[in-house]
Amino acid sequence: MDTLTRSAIAATLHCLTGCAIGEVLGMVLGTALDWSTVTTIVASVLLAFVFGYGLTTRSVLASGLGLAAALKVAIAADTVSILTMEIVDNAFMLVVPGAMSAGLATALFWISLLLSLAIAFVLTVPVNRWLIARGKGHAVVHAHHGHH
Repeated sequence: MDTLTRSAIAATLHCLTGCAIGEVLGMVLGTALDWSTVTTIVASVLLAFVFGYGLTTRSVLASGLGLAAALKVAIAADTVSILTMEIVDNAFMLVVPGAMSAGLATALFWISLLLSLAIAFVLTVPVNRWLIARGKGHAVVHAHHGHH
């Protein structure tokens, strides 16, 4: 495996962490509080961006950048990756019959959510590889510190 692909996998795993925290939290809240499908997805997407940007901002702050500059780096680094993951994982949840209305205590809910994130990861790696090869995405983060 080449270095570029390894970097893309590392960037996607980083993105997956923030996306998964937000996505799972949003789906759990929406399901537990009996929100509509649209409200649940909106909450999941917003939380995925909050946690995704938050994790990157935190790591970039450690390089010595101020908060505004760190947020700018996080937005530049993660927007396309998070957006790709969110489109894929929410689309998957929508196409699995009953996944969005399954309760938190059901295997259908958890298996669908885990599969949605796994598929999103696989489909986002090439996106991040393409971005990094062009000096975009997580290449922006790497310019500020030795984050891997």
